[in-house]
Amino acid sequence: MPHVLLVDDKKPLRDSLSYTLKKEGYCVTTAENGQAAIKLYHKQVPDVILLDLMLSIIDGMEICWRIRAFSNVLILMLTAKDEEIDRTWGLKAGANDYITKPFKTCELLERIKAILQQRQSN
Repeated sequence: MPHVLLVDDKKPLRDSLSYTLKKEGYCVTTAENGQAAIKLYHKQVPDVILLDLMLSIIDGMEICWRIRAFSNVLILMLTAKDEEIDRTWGLKAGANDYITKPFKTCELLERIKAILQQRQSN
């Protein structure tokens, strides 16, 4: 069962996505800010991180850079920042994929499956 670390400051989104991911067979851990995300990452390394950019304490871009310094965990940025420069910087920071809010849950699930399958085939 793949483990997803869901990092978002909006509790309703964390709760609904966590519920959906669990229904789809994922083990889910959630964090509401960057500091909690880093701590949770070190407790149990996830297979995929769903990472919002606009977080308190440590923003998502900084989390991505820090984690990329020592890990190749799959990172899917999930954010309201939808400008081309934001997507470009997110991918340059090491994200494997970038999806903007609002999003369709079915698309998010397919993107998670796709990056997991790509990792398995490498």
